[in-house]
Amino acid sequence: MEKSATVSEGNKSTRREFMKKSAAVMGGAVASQLGFVPAVYPAGSDLIRVGLIGCGGRGTGAAEDVVNAAPNVKLVSMGDAFKDRLDSSLEQLQKDVTDKVEVPEERRFVGFDAYEKVLGSGVDYVILATPPGFRPMHLKAAVGAGKHIFAEKPVAVDGPGIRTCLEIYEQAKAKGLGIVAGTLYRHSAAHLETVKRLHQGAIGDILAGRVYFNTGPIWVHPRQTGWTDMEYQMRNWYYFTWLSGDHIVEQHVHNLDKANWVLQGHPLRCVSLGGRQVRTGPDYGHIYDHFSTDYEYENGARLMSMCRQMENCDSNVSDAFVGTQGACQIIPSRKFAITGKKPWSFKGEDNKAYVQEHTDLIESIRAGKPLNELKNVTESTLTAIMGRMSAYTGKMVTWEQALNSEENLMPERFDWDAPVPVPPVAMPGQTELR
Repeated sequence: MEKSATVSEGNKSTRREFMKKSAAVMGGAVASQLGFVPAVYPAGSDLIRVGLIGCGGRGTGAAEDVVNAAPNVKLVSMGDAFKDRLDSSLEQLQKDVTDKVEVPEERRFVGFDAYEKVLGSGVDYVILATPPGFRPMHLKAAVGAGKHIFAEKPVAVDGPGIRTCLEIYEQAKAKGLGIVAGTLYRHSAAHLETVKRLHQGAIGDILAGRVYFNTGPIWVHPRQTGWTDMEYQMRNWYYFTWLSGDHIVEQHVHNLDKANWVLQGHPLRCVSLGGRQVRTGPDYGHIYDHFSTDYEYENGARLMSMCRQMENCDSNVSDAFVGTQGACQIIPSRKFAITGKKPWSFKGEDNKAYVQEHTDLIESIRAGKPLNELKNVTESTLTAIMGRMSAYTGKMVTWEQALNSEENLMPERFDWDAPVPVPPVAMPGQTELR
């Protein structure tokens, strides 16, 4: 595959320039964009124009979900690093939601700067679904440009990215902008009812929990002729921490977000084990294939966290909590049950949370009270990052250590010929905690 067929040329920048561009986008569009939706107006009375930044499978799914989430919503702009990803995404969307997609050639953007062009193409609401390493940069630019945002989880891969997101949360709140995250369980009717009962004391004081995301392996794309190191890593973004944060961050963040939600806070410290037992070849970058983490919360509650991506092993995606008066078990889409003094189980049919998260954001915008979930998802992302840091180093990691870490995983340059060396696989007891 020739690079010219898949990537945009001439998109060369350093990380500093990349952030400067984000700041320029922030400053230039605020005045004209902040008021795109009146404070209050009848639902569906005005068109919401959506831009998609990141046209992979999750971005394509989110674009379909948003146009089905409320009346008078249309996808009008798209951007991706790779032209073939954008083209295949657009083809699928034109087939699945034909009348809700209007993305002419002049509103299709390719390259590292595609996000800037989408933000400048007259959109009101943006979906950020690129690899997570780019999320802080894109959030910064989108908030500065006055856009309401759906941001896929997680929202960072390192301490500097986390601190950026916490700053952006405050900026968005001050500007009255909505941000909903891809932590969809917070928009699931069954989860909402279950957690409400837990917060009302259905199992008494919560003492402990366990959260699992044990699944099989995921995709890998063999290297093609003509791919630079940057293109190879971006097409296999899951296997490189600067892009994904490792699977404890990219995937297990769902369960960790749920634990923080139930326990109404974030952990103070953790000790984690992990390793690379099955996915040992170079095709799998340098991430681990399993983690097990013991988190300690402020009230003394302990959380056992486990995630694994291995073939021919038992799968388990579930959560459980134990309190002084009972216990709760959650198996998404299958079981929501409380046992003990106040037994209960969810009897209804759960909603489609992938769609509902967009519905909730759009309704909040149209009501003039935009939701802002960025702080919650940022704290859940940091919960996952501290687990990775502990597993990689073999050290106990505190919340403050992870939050203030100066370890910056992002490259200094963003162009297709930029050097992106693969760090060695982390070795507990040898890898330094930074």
